[in-house]
Amino acid sequence: MTKSLILILGDQLTRNLKPLDLGDKSSDVVLMLEVQEEATYVKHHKKKIVFLFSAMRHFAKALENEGWDVDYVALDDQENLGNFNDEVRRALDRHTPERLVMTEPGEFRVREMINSWPDAFGIPVDIMADHRFIASHDEFRGWADGRKQLRMEYFYRLMRRKTGLLMNNEGEPEGGKWNFDSENRKPPKGEMSFPTPLKVKPDAITQEVINLVGERFSDHFGDLEPFWFGVTEADAKKAFDVFIDAALPKFGDYQDAMLEDQRFLYHAVISHYINAGLLNPLDVCQHIADEYTAGRVPLNAAEGFIRQIIGWREYVRGIYWLKMPGYLDQNFFGASKSLPDFYWTADTQMACLRAAVTQTKEEAYAHHIQRLMITGNFALIMGVDPKQVHEWYLAVYADAYEWVELPNTLGMSQFADGGLLGSKPYASSGNYINKMSNYCKNCRYDVKQKTGDDACPFNPLYWDFMIRNRKKLNGNPRLGQIYRNWDRMDIVKQTAYLATAKKFLDEII
Repeated sequence: MTKSLILILGDQLTRNLKPLDLGDKSSDVVLMLEVQEEATYVKHHKKKIVFLFSAMRHFAKALENEGWDVDYVALDDQENLGNFNDEVRRALDRHTPERLVMTEPGEFRVREMINSWPDAFGIPVDIMADHRFIASHDEFRGWADGRKQLRMEYFYRLMRRKTGLLMNNEGEPEGGKWNFDSENRKPPKGEMSFPTPLKVKPDAITQEVINLVGERFSDHFGDLEPFWFGVTEADAKKAFDVFIDAALPKFGDYQDAMLEDQRFLYHAVISHYINAGLLNPLDVCQHIADEYTAGRVPLNAAEGFIRQIIGWREYVRGIYWLKMPGYLDQNFFGASKSLPDFYWTADTQMACLRAAVTQTKEEAYAHHIQRLMITGNFALIMGVDPKQVHEWYLAVYADAYEWVELPNTLGMSQFADGGLLGSKPYASSGNYINKMSNYCKNCRYDVKQKTGDDACPFNPLYWDFMIRNRKKLNGNPRLGQIYRNWDRMDIVKQTAYLATAKKFLDEII
């Protein structure tokens, strides 16, 4: 008789999960499931589905090689009923275990489903903490309790102290500062050479999954091939090593830069490996810190990378579990416009959006500034329903899971939580995009024109956003000068901005 049935989810592909650490290979069975429901609750990018299913299959084989009894239900298994509830029930019937054991899921909807299982299945369900994260749910709640504003910067300092990363012997941050972000905003310049992320040729297992996804999910967004993501822990570690050796020293300086003909620049392109469990986030950060200590990378690069992991990543997870389920319905501005079709097709004359969406379609990847200041910024100033924006981001990126994507989208990108997460909306005109990229050089619109048919749409839409939301933003201390600038404009210029914005919106809706 099976003592424990250990359920491992598709984003828990980690050897040192607590259920595995405490499990018994002689009496326990590992259960892994490919279910249609998880691939289709939003229409995930084809490459994202291939990555996860192939990584799951490779992980299952690795566990079998270590002596585990693995019950793996593939998507194309004729008995597969397509959802977690029915497949877990079938597995319980097959194995009749004493209990079901698992690591806590990352997403609220999955946790709610699992909470119903003890009554539905009549079996104990042990849900264990996910120790891949530095801060527990209780620790984050304790930090947040009583704070009017939950700013990441202060939580990040707590995580730095807890981990000791980039801290000196006196308990102070290396370099005398917590944050070197001011040094990490250099625009691209002249002729620059960029490394290429590790690209892995699909093996037989991955090719089977590619064929399966091509048959089952042909109507999903994104290009299926060429597929080059790694799908094993070894692949992920090689990809990280390539980043360390080739890109990390310049990552900090140019992490906000964007180039139309360079999709990866000095970025690591490992977030999908970390979020699926193939890389341990704390190990990654320790390696980065060691590179700084050894003098191989500058402090601004090491700190900027580590802040994204133990700062933003941990912080948004804390926000998610603190504020769900109501956080999903936040809409501070009452935005209601539909997401434009070109977010799916890239059929737009705006060069920056065309490049960002085309890259997303082909790679299931775009770096954080493309997401925040191109696709996110445009949706914000246009007034798109934030839930639609959230569902788009969740669908199109290989690293997207609701716990990490939702707060980044609704909070940081769309300001839909009214300032809980960010101190001001990340709205900008075309000037920022022109400064940090080469997109504007090949655009049908003129970034220097503020109004009229040839004006960069970001210019009039920025002011249209600021004015239609003035009542809600007027008291924001970081926006006072912007509204004073508007008030100093003559009425003709103001009218031209708003008329240009209206015409553009009327044409694309």
